[in-house]
Amino acid sequence: MQPENKAQTTYPDLFERCYSWEDAYRIQALGVYPYFHALDSAPGNEVVMDGQKRIMVGSNNYLGLVNHPKVKEAAAAAVQKYGSGCTGSRFLNGTLDLHVELEERLARLMHKEACLVFSTGFQTNLGVISALISKGDAVIIDRQDHASIVDGCRLSFGKTYKFAHNDPDDFERVLTNVRGMNSRGGIMVTVDGVFSMEGDLINLPRIVEIAKRHGTRILVDDAHSVGVFGENGAGTAEHFGLIDQVDLTVGTFSKSFASLGGFVVGDKNVINYIKHKARSLIFSASIPPANAAAVLAALNIMQAEPERRESLWKNTHKIQKAFRELGFDIGETVSPIVPIVVGEDMDAFTFWKELFDNGVFANTAVSPAVMPGRALIRTSYTATHTDEQLDQVIEVIARVGRARGLIS
Repeated sequence: MQPENKAQTTYPDLFERCYSWEDAYRIQALGVYPYFHALDSAPGNEVVMDGQKRIMVGSNNYLGLVNHPKVKEAAAAAVQKYGSGCTGSRFLNGTLDLHVELEERLARLMHKEACLVFSTGFQTNLGVISALISKGDAVIIDRQDHASIVDGCRLSFGKTYKFAHNDPDDFERVLTNVRGMNSRGGIMVTVDGVFSMEGDLINLPRIVEIAKRHGTRILVDDAHSVGVFGENGAGTAEHFGLIDQVDLTVGTFSKSFASLGGFVVGDKNVINYIKHKARSLIFSASIPPANAAAVLAALNIMQAEPERRESLWKNTHKIQKAFRELGFDIGETVSPIVPIVVGEDMDAFTFWKELFDNGVFANTAVSPAVMPGRALIRTSYTATHTDEQLDQVIEVIARVGRARGLIS
């Protein structure tokens, strides 16, 4: 006699949420999907997308170095000398003399004792925060901090607390409460120097004053500040004259330095500790020779041609003034990141598509990258945008803004 068949047990399918998630498909079906559009050209101030030339105001190429001949020549020469990759982590076989030279140069630029180069800026925050914040410690972050800071906190064994965006008074309230609950553990406040979506600058003087009074260490993520702010382009702390007061500064190579990678600078002993504890460094391949050489070349140009930063600020002020006079809500930006607040997500997608169809490529930021109801078009500018390009961008955005009812 054959055994009776039992009903097969049905288990939950992990991928079910993937099959049922249709948000992106809905936006694509409407023809206003703004993400993952491929470039058919180099990523300069003018690009080719879908066979049409467009003015690029969506990149972070602040100093306009991504296509500089000396940067490309340095990258090509490094490939010829060192090959295409390092085939290992910095911890083991993947450290080149290029990496060491780059760390020495960046430490000098940032006026700190030591520097450590990571594979990406994102991995830098992951590694630094998770290495330093242990059980019993606390990290306090701005509510609008970059996702890499948030994820670094998640990977740590300490507790994370948030304060209202760029609100020193709320920071002090949170810090006072945390210190009252956590008298034995260490505390670090971690903030963006320039916030990547809104373009506003952290109130670093107040943050530093409060943190020092409460015995709290300070980390500033200067991804969008290095090369842009400060007399020598050393970022937010230099801009405010607070280099000696900021304990750690994180930066990236994918913005002003026209390459890929990240770094952290600080006291020698702290950097040495991170070097031996940061899992995202130890277990990742080091940045390829071409990327390191490109950063060194970009750093040479940045220091030899301070007029690039002057051109960047001239272009930035022109755009900010034009958009404010037109009546756009561009928030509190004081940087080359100039947002246009649209409101609802779908309105932002539609606004983006009309810009795209009129020869301007910008970025769209919706929740959770920004607060709900504050969806925006994120525009950003470089030292090498021409007046003609900027005038065209202003004209197109004004025309679309009027048609959409954002301005009169």
